[in-house]
Amino acid sequence: MKDLHAAAKRCLDATDPVEKLRLTQETWRLFLASELSADPLSPPPEPIGPPGRPARPQLVNARQVPQRGLGSMEGRAALVHAVAHIEFNAINLAWDAVYRYRGKPDAYYRDWASCANDEARHFAMLSERLAELGYAYGDFDAHDGLWAMAEKTAHHDTARMALVPRVLEARGLDVTPGMIERLRHLGDTRTVEILEVILQEEVAHVAAGTRWYQHCCERDGVEPVDMFFALLRDYMGVSLRGPFNRPARIEAGFIEEELDRLAALAPGS
Repeated sequence: MKDLHAAAKRCLDATDPVEKLRLTQETWRLFLASELSADPLSPPPEPIGPPGRPARPQLVNARQVPQRGLGSMEGRAALVHAVAHIEFNAINLAWDAVYRYRGKPDAYYRDWASCANDEARHFAMLSERLAELGYAYGDFDAHDGLWAMAEKTAHHDTARMALVPRVLEARGLDVTPGMIERLRHLGDTRTVEILEVILQEEVAHVAAGTRWYQHCCERDGVEPVDMFFALLRDYMGVSLRGPFNRPARIEAGFIEEELDRLAALAPGS
């Protein structure tokens, strides 16, 4: 296989997490070795549907996912599981960005293949931590909000770059420091170490979203800040939550005007 789009689809379709991680690492290695490239003659992408994933976890409405305190082993495991589910979705999101959007610069494909490899490593670390806590991926219910937005934006690369990395995934930049602080107070240094790695690397992933969102806006001749808020309105209404981690978001390419406007839309910011 020489076509990066086909290799990305193979990763995307893998249902077993171990196999998805193996294929992701192999695809990234082959890409770095220049043995894979985006073939302009690759068949067009198929309509988006559910990605490859195991039968568990059971996917439920976000409001039905139980909230557990971090004081118990089960509560900490549920938190680790929730983050692992986000990272598993993020593997699929990165590969779908490679598979679905054609004719992009080589740097675009490198960014998202690299993100997929990072997310796979994050998922592996979290799965190992779950096992240490006596659980496995699939033992808790989860929701499908990230992939639902991928389906909504499949036809529109600008919307995908704006709303998945810069809104949904960027939320991790806002909430992870609080998780780290609570877990540190509880003495869970192992989980803290993992979340610190993820937080640092997710800044670069959100920055990739910023970079390619701005690229799409430049291509289409639209002003990026106004377009960002138009897409927020059209796809999400104003159901945003703050506060926002301004230093991390600025590092990820947000500008003060965007953050001020986001804060005005989010109660409690």
